[in-house]
Amino acid sequence: MHDIRDYFAAGKRLGFINVAFSARATGESAWLLLGLTGMGYAVGVNAFWVVVGEMLGVGGAWLIMSRRFKRLTDKYDSITVPDYLESRLRDNGHWLRLIAAGSLVFFVAIYAGTQVFATGGAFHSYFGDAYNSYFADGSLLHGKDHYIGAAVGFAVVMIYITQGGFTAVVWSDVFQGSLMFLGLVALPVIGFLEYTGVTNLLDSLRAIDPHLLSLHGPGPADPVTKAVTPSTGGWTAGAIVSIVGLVAIGIGFWGSPQVFVRFISLRSEREINKGAAVALLWTIFADSGAVLVGIVGRGLYTKAQIGGSQDDILPYMSETLLPSFLAGVFIAMVLSAIMSTIDSLLVVASSAAVRDYWQKSRHPEMPDEKLVSLSKKVTFLLALAAFGVGLGLLLYDKNTPVFWTIIFGWSGIAATFCPVMILSLFWSRLTAMGAKCAMVAGFLCVPFFKFAAPPILEGLGQDDMVGYLGSLDVLLPSFLVGFAVAVVVSLLDKGGQDRLEGVAQDLREAGATSPP
Repeated sequence: MHDIRDYFAAGKRLGFINVAFSARATGESAWLLLGLTGMGYAVGVNAFWVVVGEMLGVGGAWLIMSRRFKRLTDKYDSITVPDYLESRLRDNGHWLRLIAAGSLVFFVAIYAGTQVFATGGAFHSYFGDAYNSYFADGSLLHGKDHYIGAAVGFAVVMIYITQGGFTAVVWSDVFQGSLMFLGLVALPVIGFLEYTGVTNLLDSLRAIDPHLLSLHGPGPADPVTKAVTPSTGGWTAGAIVSIVGLVAIGIGFWGSPQVFVRFISLRSEREINKGAAVALLWTIFADSGAVLVGIVGRGLYTKAQIGGSQDDILPYMSETLLPSFLAGVFIAMVLSAIMSTIDSLLVVASSAAVRDYWQKSRHPEMPDEKLVSLSKKVTFLLALAAFGVGLGLLLYDKNTPVFWTIIFGWSGIAATFCPVMILSLFWSRLTAMGAKCAMVAGFLCVPFFKFAAPPILEGLGQDDMVGYLGSLDVLLPSFLVGFAVAVVVSLLDKGGQDRLEGVAQDLREAGATSPP
């Protein structure tokens, strides 16, 4: 690394393989390996709606948004998403950057912290019995495998990310993404072989709960615990709302900075079509494989056998069905999923703090050598903050389902940025004020719909609405509020409209069928 462009965008010289694998590894995280496999175990075929949402999200980001975004960021010489937004919205102040940077730092700490939480859970699933056999009762380390696992996994990430920046992140993602892909494709096939046929698997699942084989799922989830009641499925209003919520998870790919910074780092827009093909193939095979791991595991093992938590199905299957060496590869695969997201999030948050706040808002004269040094320090401090959040989650409840824990952090980043990113690429009348208000609204709506709305609805006697909101989760309503706020405020912001000189031409050039 020679300058800040290298640290945060790999000098804009990456090829499609690197970017596609890095974007997919970053976008998935522990929720794919532990969360989506666990969801497949809990609800069966219904979990494939998440795969549908992922395909729509990844496809939309690569095929519809990435080319426009790449052309505009090259035109504006942007190396971060707030860089791009400030140039596109013709914002002369610093509040847009500050809101974007503050939102990223806040939700990245939560999102990365949930990965720490998942790291501890993964170590516990694989090594819990070993720890308890080596450390006697009363030992400092007895029963602490969650915390040791979280600390060890996070220490590895901190070493390479603080030294290598975005380039180290992307190259590690290539190897980690490859490992994740191969493991998720192979394990359900191995599980099928245990059954000596698909028919035997289907018979086993029907005996457990016939709704596990239905797209509507086995029944509505509890809005707090997300636990599913067996044998109550059907095409009810609650089931449809739940499906909409699962598909809406893919919205997060339509503008989240940790994904879109990879488009900035491409060396040319000519890499986009090839990258899209790789990303979509990775998504359909890996995500479908994760759901199938859970479905096959549900037929093979009871919840008591796998340790009482649906998130333990992949660790248990790999340990039970594979030789020790290959089971060790699956340990590496789970940790790869976690690390590939933590490192990307921390680089994005560091870029927000150093580039978008410190350099652009406070010290524009600071040379690159000092900026790179400062970036390493800030990355380290943010990593410690995320580690603290992860430990807090472990102390609060080690048995919380990984899928929904991680989705909260994902939703916060997506609701803050995605409405603004979509409108900035396709609507020339979006103003800086509209973007700022939308980002604040999306940011606040995520905790509001998660924590405040349910008790308010209960107080009003709207118990059915509480159930629907729990099934829908927070991302879609928060996204819609942010989108509406952006449009309304922009239309009312006459002064902001006057400052958008040249934006319509920029968007026409960005949307041209050939490079301008």
